[in-house]
Amino acid sequence: MSEVIVNKVAESSLLTIDLETYYPKEEPLLFDLKEFLFMGLIVKEKEFRNSLQEVDIEPYRNKTVLVTCSADAIIPMWAYMLVATKLQPVTAELFLGTKEEWKKKKLMDAVAAADLSACKDQRVVIKGCGDEPLPEAAYLEITSRLRPLAKSIMYGEPCSTVPIYKQPKPTV
Repeated sequence: MSEVIVNKVAESSLLTIDLETYYPKEEPLLFDLKEFLFMGLIVKEKEFRNSLQEVDIEPYRNKTVLVTCSADAIIPMWAYMLVATKLQPVTAELFLGTKEEWKKKKLMDAVAAADLSACKDQRVVIKGCGDEPLPEAAYLEITSRLRPLAKSIMYGEPCSTVPIYKQPKPTV
């Protein structure tokens, strides 16, 4: 007599959301202002403008470009404006900050724009484990968006969840 093993998780009506899928897939290019600093410390306008004119913009064509400065230097606002003037005509996107800051912004934008209509009156699990560390803000945002829609919200894996929210039963 052999017993049939039933995967109750697979048969459940749980809808799983994996926030990692909202991360951007592309790899952005870095544009480091450190390369344009006089003695690695300061921006000298004339030299900065001349160096910027010599930049080959083709590698940045249709790419996301992260503008940053890896040196501990004070960069005047006009320097960022000149970089934008040089790169904006060819790039897909310009972003000021690190790769981690860009990824977080893209993730948050994607979560905020996600079509969650399929979650209406559903039991939803927000996946908890993954390859990529996710910012707390993403969990806050997805929960805020799901609360008015979902029958229940849980955190973790479908086989082991932490209850977060359960829609109250309607009173008669």
